[in-house]
Amino acid sequence: MTRNKTPGIFSRIPRVAFFLVSGAVLVADQSTKMFALKRLAPRGSISVIPGWFDLTFVMNQGALFGIGRNLREPLRTLAFTLLPVTAILYILYFLWRTPARDRLFLIGLSLILGGALGNLVDRIRVGYVVDFLDFYWRNHHWPAFNLADSSICIGVGLLGLDLFLKERRRDESPI
Repeated sequence: MTRNKTPGIFSRIPRVAFFLVSGAVLVADQSTKMFALKRLAPRGSISVIPGWFDLTFVMNQGALFGIGRNLREPLRTLAFTLLPVTAILYILYFLWRTPARDRLFLIGLSLILGGALGNLVDRIRVGYVVDFLDFYWRNHHWPAFNLADSSICIGVGLLGLDLFLKERRRDESPI
């Protein structure tokens, strides 16, 4: 099976566009968190779809979905500041060094970078991550999250998809 060698729309996108994706994620994330701080913090929760989805203000002291929130200070602050900064530096390096033809990989990294920056800004600005998207069914709640967390998860999914597609192409190519 031969692949179409015609350049797609994404092949003409300059590298700076991937940084713009990260910036758009950061702006959208921080805008929604400002809403959560102003409107939800005083109320606590607003029902959007009763029995399924609320906007609920949560001060997340941990990482993604509250992981590690029970770590003692100063270890928690150190871990949840140094780890994201280190990850951001690695992501910037890979965004800069990855060939432009690896668009899916670059989009995934861009989404992860925007999400990591969004949550890091929260930690620096207010001392915790603002979460507010609360999905549940009866008494079963998914941990509250935000747009940054969603962006990180989607970005990781795209990295996995990129790896899967590359492996599949490698398996299909003649030896």
